[in-house]
Amino acid sequence: MTPSERPFTVAVEGLATDVHLPDGDGPVPAVLIRTPYDRRRHRAELRGWARRGFAALVQDVRGRHASPGEWRPYENEATDGVATVRWIRGQSWSDGRLVAVGTSYAAHCALALALDAPVEARPDAVIAAVPALGIAETAREPSGAERLLARAGWWAAHGDRPDSDESALDKARAADPGLLTHLPLTGLPERLGRSLPSWPGLWRHRERGRLVSAAEHAVMPLLAVGGHHDHFTEDTVALWRRWGGPSARLLLGPWGHGLVGEPGPDAEPAHRLSLGELYVRWARRALAGDLGPGHRGAAALGGSPLWVPVDTEGEPRTQNLRLLHGSSFTADPERPVSSADLAVPTDGPPDRCLLVTPPLPRPLDVAGPAQVRLRATAHTPSADWAVRLVALTPDGVARRLAVGVVRREQPPGADTEFTVGLGRVGRRLPAGTRLRLEIAGHHFPAHARNPHTGDDPVTATRLLPSRREVDPGSVALRLPVLMSRPTPTDPAEEILR
Repeated sequence: MTPSERPFTVAVEGLATDVHLPDGDGPVPAVLIRTPYDRRRHRAELRGWARRGFAALVQDVRGRHASPGEWRPYENEATDGVATVRWIRGQSWSDGRLVAVGTSYAAHCALALALDAPVEARPDAVIAAVPALGIAETAREPSGAERLLARAGWWAAHGDRPDSDESALDKARAADPGLLTHLPLTGLPERLGRSLPSWPGLWRHRERGRLVSAAEHAVMPLLAVGGHHDHFTEDTVALWRRWGGPSARLLLGPWGHGLVGEPGPDAEPAHRLSLGELYVRWARRALAGDLGPGHRGAAALGGSPLWVPVDTEGEPRTQNLRLLHGSSFTADPERPVSSADLAVPTDGPPDRCLLVTPPLPRPLDVAGPAQVRLRATAHTPSADWAVRLVALTPDGVARRLAVGVVRREQPPGADTEFTVGLGRVGRRLPAGTRLRLEIAGHHFPAHARNPHTGDDPVTATRLLPSRREVDPGSVALRLPVLMSRPTPTDPAEEILR
């Protein structure tokens, strides 16, 4: 401990809260983190804020770790956050100004406080990194496809318990590699060997977009941080776009859900930012009212050292594709296409439609949302269409670029044209790269298997193969291509101006 640190622990409305005060006489602004992931993991972060002149607080949410009560994800965060903010603003060391900060679920806590609290209890600024916007947003894709692996891992680690076991699902799958194949999926808790009563209820939540809609009425600055390889990227961008406060900033790096601690294969040394230092600088400017109005930010162009303004988006360009095989294939949920394996079977009947582009004659910069338009047929009443875009590098390495999954329910055998969104891509593809497009019926275990019967995939107990036909000539891969050399920017300058 240094002389500048004055840590102590208090119970705020019964909730365990660690407080680090800076050296010197107050009052000072405060930073609040509310987390289900154990407040003790944030001690170094709190010391960093305190050394820079902030009163820093981290709190175990209700029912987690040292805080009593019942743990109900996404239910009590605004109420408990309001009580904590009122307590902070009543302390002699507080100057009344407060920044709500959080990552993943803790970002939800910060946003619920900013958007659901009474005006007098709202924070003065918000930092939301890879935000889990709500229970429905985390459970499903916008099309309805269930995010099985991520939710099973989270609920096994944190659900219906006061503590956490981050490796719970991994250990269970090591003991039973087919753990997630057993039906119905609502039976997962008994296969994990512990009570998990909230697991079936998770899948009954379908209403999305509440916080994004509420963001239009925000009254404070926002710093949103995400990664191109994070499964919440689209939610992060939507939050930033809809934010109605005086200033909204967005930082998108070539990172996964762990941000700089989880760099993607396209990350370069220039993408190794000190997020903590950037947060402090942004918070100071936000509280001082020194941020310019409007929506700004920076996005990394993976595979290059560049950062570009976040509104840099390419023109949609259709890529030439050649069919390799599988214009007719069978999507068999007993043998689903793996979300974890980029290898493609070379023998047996096809399990996907496979197309490929010629090698790129020159480097290609892609920035913005990508999509695939196709005409296809499924001979079952319900069908998922999982589209995966893979870059095949000149040296023979396969790297996932983007994935999209849509669920369609219509009469069997109906020929229809539809679009599959692949999300945002920010990548420089070197000359010689080929793009492989896979159109399949499953993307498992990242997503639950569609049983093809019309039954709910979470409660289904019967699986049917689904015969598919794809019109290869209809498949249009549209990438947002930058037609000129992008203008580089400094991410800190974009965030802090």
